Amino acid sequence: MAHIHLEDGSFTVFWAIAWWLVAIAVISLSIIWLRKIKKVDGRIITVAGLCTAAAFAIFQISIPIAGGVHLNLTPLIGILTGPAVGSLIVLIVNIFSAAIGHGGWGLIGANCLINITELTSAYFIYKGMERLTKSVFARAGVATLLGLFIGNVAMIAIILASGIQGVNQSKADILWGLSLIAGINMMVAVIEAAVTGYVISYISKVRPDMLKEALYA
Repeated sequence: MAHIHLEDGSFTVFWAIAWWLVAIAVISLSIIWLRKIKKVDGRIITVAGLCTAAAFAIFQISIPIAGGVHLNLTPLIGILTGPAVGSLIVLIVNIFSAAIGHGGWGLIGANCLINITELTSAYFIYKGMERLTKSVFARAGVATLLGLFIGNVAMIAIILASGIQGVNQSKADILWGLSLIAGINMMVAVIEAAVTGYVISYISKVRPDMLKEALYA
């Protein structure tokens, strides 16, 4: 879903480094929290490994809509592993993706922040809706849609703040173009919401402990 597919050099060095530093700070806090507060066991590490592999694979599958879009599975990652572990997962996925040309190296920091926004939003929305409905599918679907919407807003904000080198359009024109991309992303988000809702519903029936591990962290 929301992912900056620009080449290295699209952002100035200042902004590329700035987003990297913010991402490092967020991920460092996640590591500190995992080491000192939340004791991660082998079960969550196994789930994290599976989520990393699945997310990296799905990142590379392009859906032929408006030049190609893809699913992220970031809401699913957030619901299954929580924000802290999820932050480490998207860092690894973005590094591997950049290594095969899916996004520039200088944009890893910005893309990590976007993906962390998606998974964290989905996690808290899913958890917060527990009192509103007992339908796991509905909670996961709504959390996915809202999480991806917030991620698209974050993507637009980051690009507008950074600017794109070599582009002579005004910020209003850039915002219009990005809004169209976000609109297309949200149409595909409906597919991802259905996929996430189905997967979380299935897991809640066969392995409910996998969800409790993240949601009551």
